[in-house]
Amino acid sequence: MEKTAWEGVFRQGRDLYTRNANPGHRVYGEDLKTESGVEYRLWDPFRSKFAAYFLKSAAPSWLRGVRTVLYLGGSHGTTASHVSELLPSASIFVVEKSPVSFAPLLALSKSRANILPILADAQLPERYAADVGAADLLYQDVAQRAQAEIFHENARSCLAPGGVGVLMLKVRSITQSRSARSILAESRSYLERNGWKVLESIDLAPFSREHTALVLRND
Repeated sequence: MEKTAWEGVFRQGRDLYTRNANPGHRVYGEDLKTESGVEYRLWDPFRSKFAAYFLKSAAPSWLRGVRTVLYLGGSHGTTASHVSELLPSASIFVVEKSPVSFAPLLALSKSRANILPILADAQLPERYAADVGAADLLYQDVAQRAQAEIFHENARSCLAPGGVGVLMLKVRSITQSRSARSILAESRSYLERNGWKVLESIDLAPFSREHTALVLRND
C-alpha cells in the first residue's frame, strides 16, 4: 500500500484506499485489504465522486488543516465514511433530507464518532448553521435543480473565511433540455458573480457521467 500526495489516501495499483476506522466491517460491500496489520477499505470511484476527483486531480494544499466539514447530501454514507477516515480529526456534519437514507447514515455514525448526521434540507441552512458553526470545508453532492444557489447559501451561512468548497455539479439534475456545457457555464457564472474563484473544474468521466467537480474559494 503506497501513500499518495493526499494525506490519508492510499493507493495499490490503480485503486484508492482509506484506512478502515472500523476494522472487519464494510459500509457498502467494498473490498478490504490488510497490510502490516492495518486494514484498508477500497474507495470506489464509480460509487464515490470524491474518489473520482482524487483520481483525476493534482494534490492542492487546501485539504490540509481541515477541522470541520459541512457535507451536503450524505445519502447512506458511502463517501462520508471515507471522508471520516481521510480526516480522522475533523468533525463532519452530514446533512441528508431523506429519512430512508438517514437511517443507515445514523447507524454509520455510531461506529465513527466524527460523523455527525443532521436530518434536514440543504436548502434551509439556517436550520443547522448554529450546530455546524464555521466549517473549513463545504462538500456538496445533492440532486436538486438550484445546486449553485444551495452551495452559495450554505457557504454564506457556514463556511469560514478562506474556506474551500467542493461542488459536485450534477448537470442532469438541473435540466435535461440543455447541454451539459451550457449548464456548467451558467453555474460557474453564477458562482463567480457571487465572489467565488474556481480553483479547479474537473470532468469526472468515465467514473461519473455528466458530473463536474468544482473546487471553489471565496477570499
